[in-house]
Amino acid sequence: MIMPLTTTRLGPDWPCQVKTPGSYDWERSAAKWLRELVPARYASYPAFVRHPVLLARHAQIQVEHEIRVARTALQTARSDLPRAGLREGVIEHTIKLYAAEVTQLQHIARSVRAVARALAESGR
Repeated sequence: MIMPLTTTRLGPDWPCQVKTPGSYDWERSAAKWLRELVPARYASYPAFVRHPVLLARHAQIQVEHEIRVARTALQTARSDLPRAGLREGVIEHTIKLYAAEVTQLQHIARSVRAVARALAESGR
């Protein structure tokens, strides 16, 4: 009998959309959540459908790439956006948006790592 992990072990980064490892259908909930993080065409690839750990790996790469993109957009906004003819208020709002997005993506990256770790452990 597989005993579910306690929520205290899961930690604050465990996504609420994913059931507790070891519980009924938890891997399916993990795969569903991970599919939302990758481009749609990847989510239907047979290898990713059969092996959620591969899907988790790709989601990790995808989110890390998105973090790099958001950081670049943040770092270049002050120099690039005035040339686009945007007002200072719009630029400041956009900078705050990018900063918030980086923070959110970092949280998602930690969540993906936690799910990937749990999937790898369940496959042993």
